[in-house]
Amino acid sequence: MKREASRECTVRLTATYQGGTRYDITNGKHHVVTDQPVDDGGNDAGMSPVELFIGSVASCVAYFVGQFCARHHIPQDGLAVHADWEMAERPHRVGTIDITIHLSQHLPSELKERLLKVAHGCTVHQSVAMMPRVDIKLNPLAPHG
Repeated sequence: MKREASRECTVRLTATYQGGTRYDITNGKHHVVTDQPVDDGGNDAGMSPVELFIGSVASCVAYFVGQFCARHHIPQDGLAVHADWEMAERPHRVGTIDITIHLSQHLPSELKERLLKVAHGCTVHQSVAMMPRVDIKLNPLAPHG
């Protein structure tokens, strides 16, 4: 089974408190450390959740672009995706993400347009663009304080 959820199933990952501002995310055999920067009271043991979010967008775009390159015999050596972002307020959130795709060669304009369409179609970008429903609930079995 793929790690990514299909329409027929739900996939779970877990973020577990590790002390301070660190939370470790696990999904099967995969493990990611998140923490806050020292300036925000953390130990900088891993990417912050915001950095991880931006990284998810960038790596998803990179994957889709890489698949496009493979299909069109475009060298993937040197393929890199840079993500720059700015925060916004009310509410505090990521306000702008600028993605730049770097390839080792120039593409004809017709391939460039198709590649950009594919990049915009990446799953994480579409999940943000189409705003998924996010339900947050408290475990009813948790002790009440």
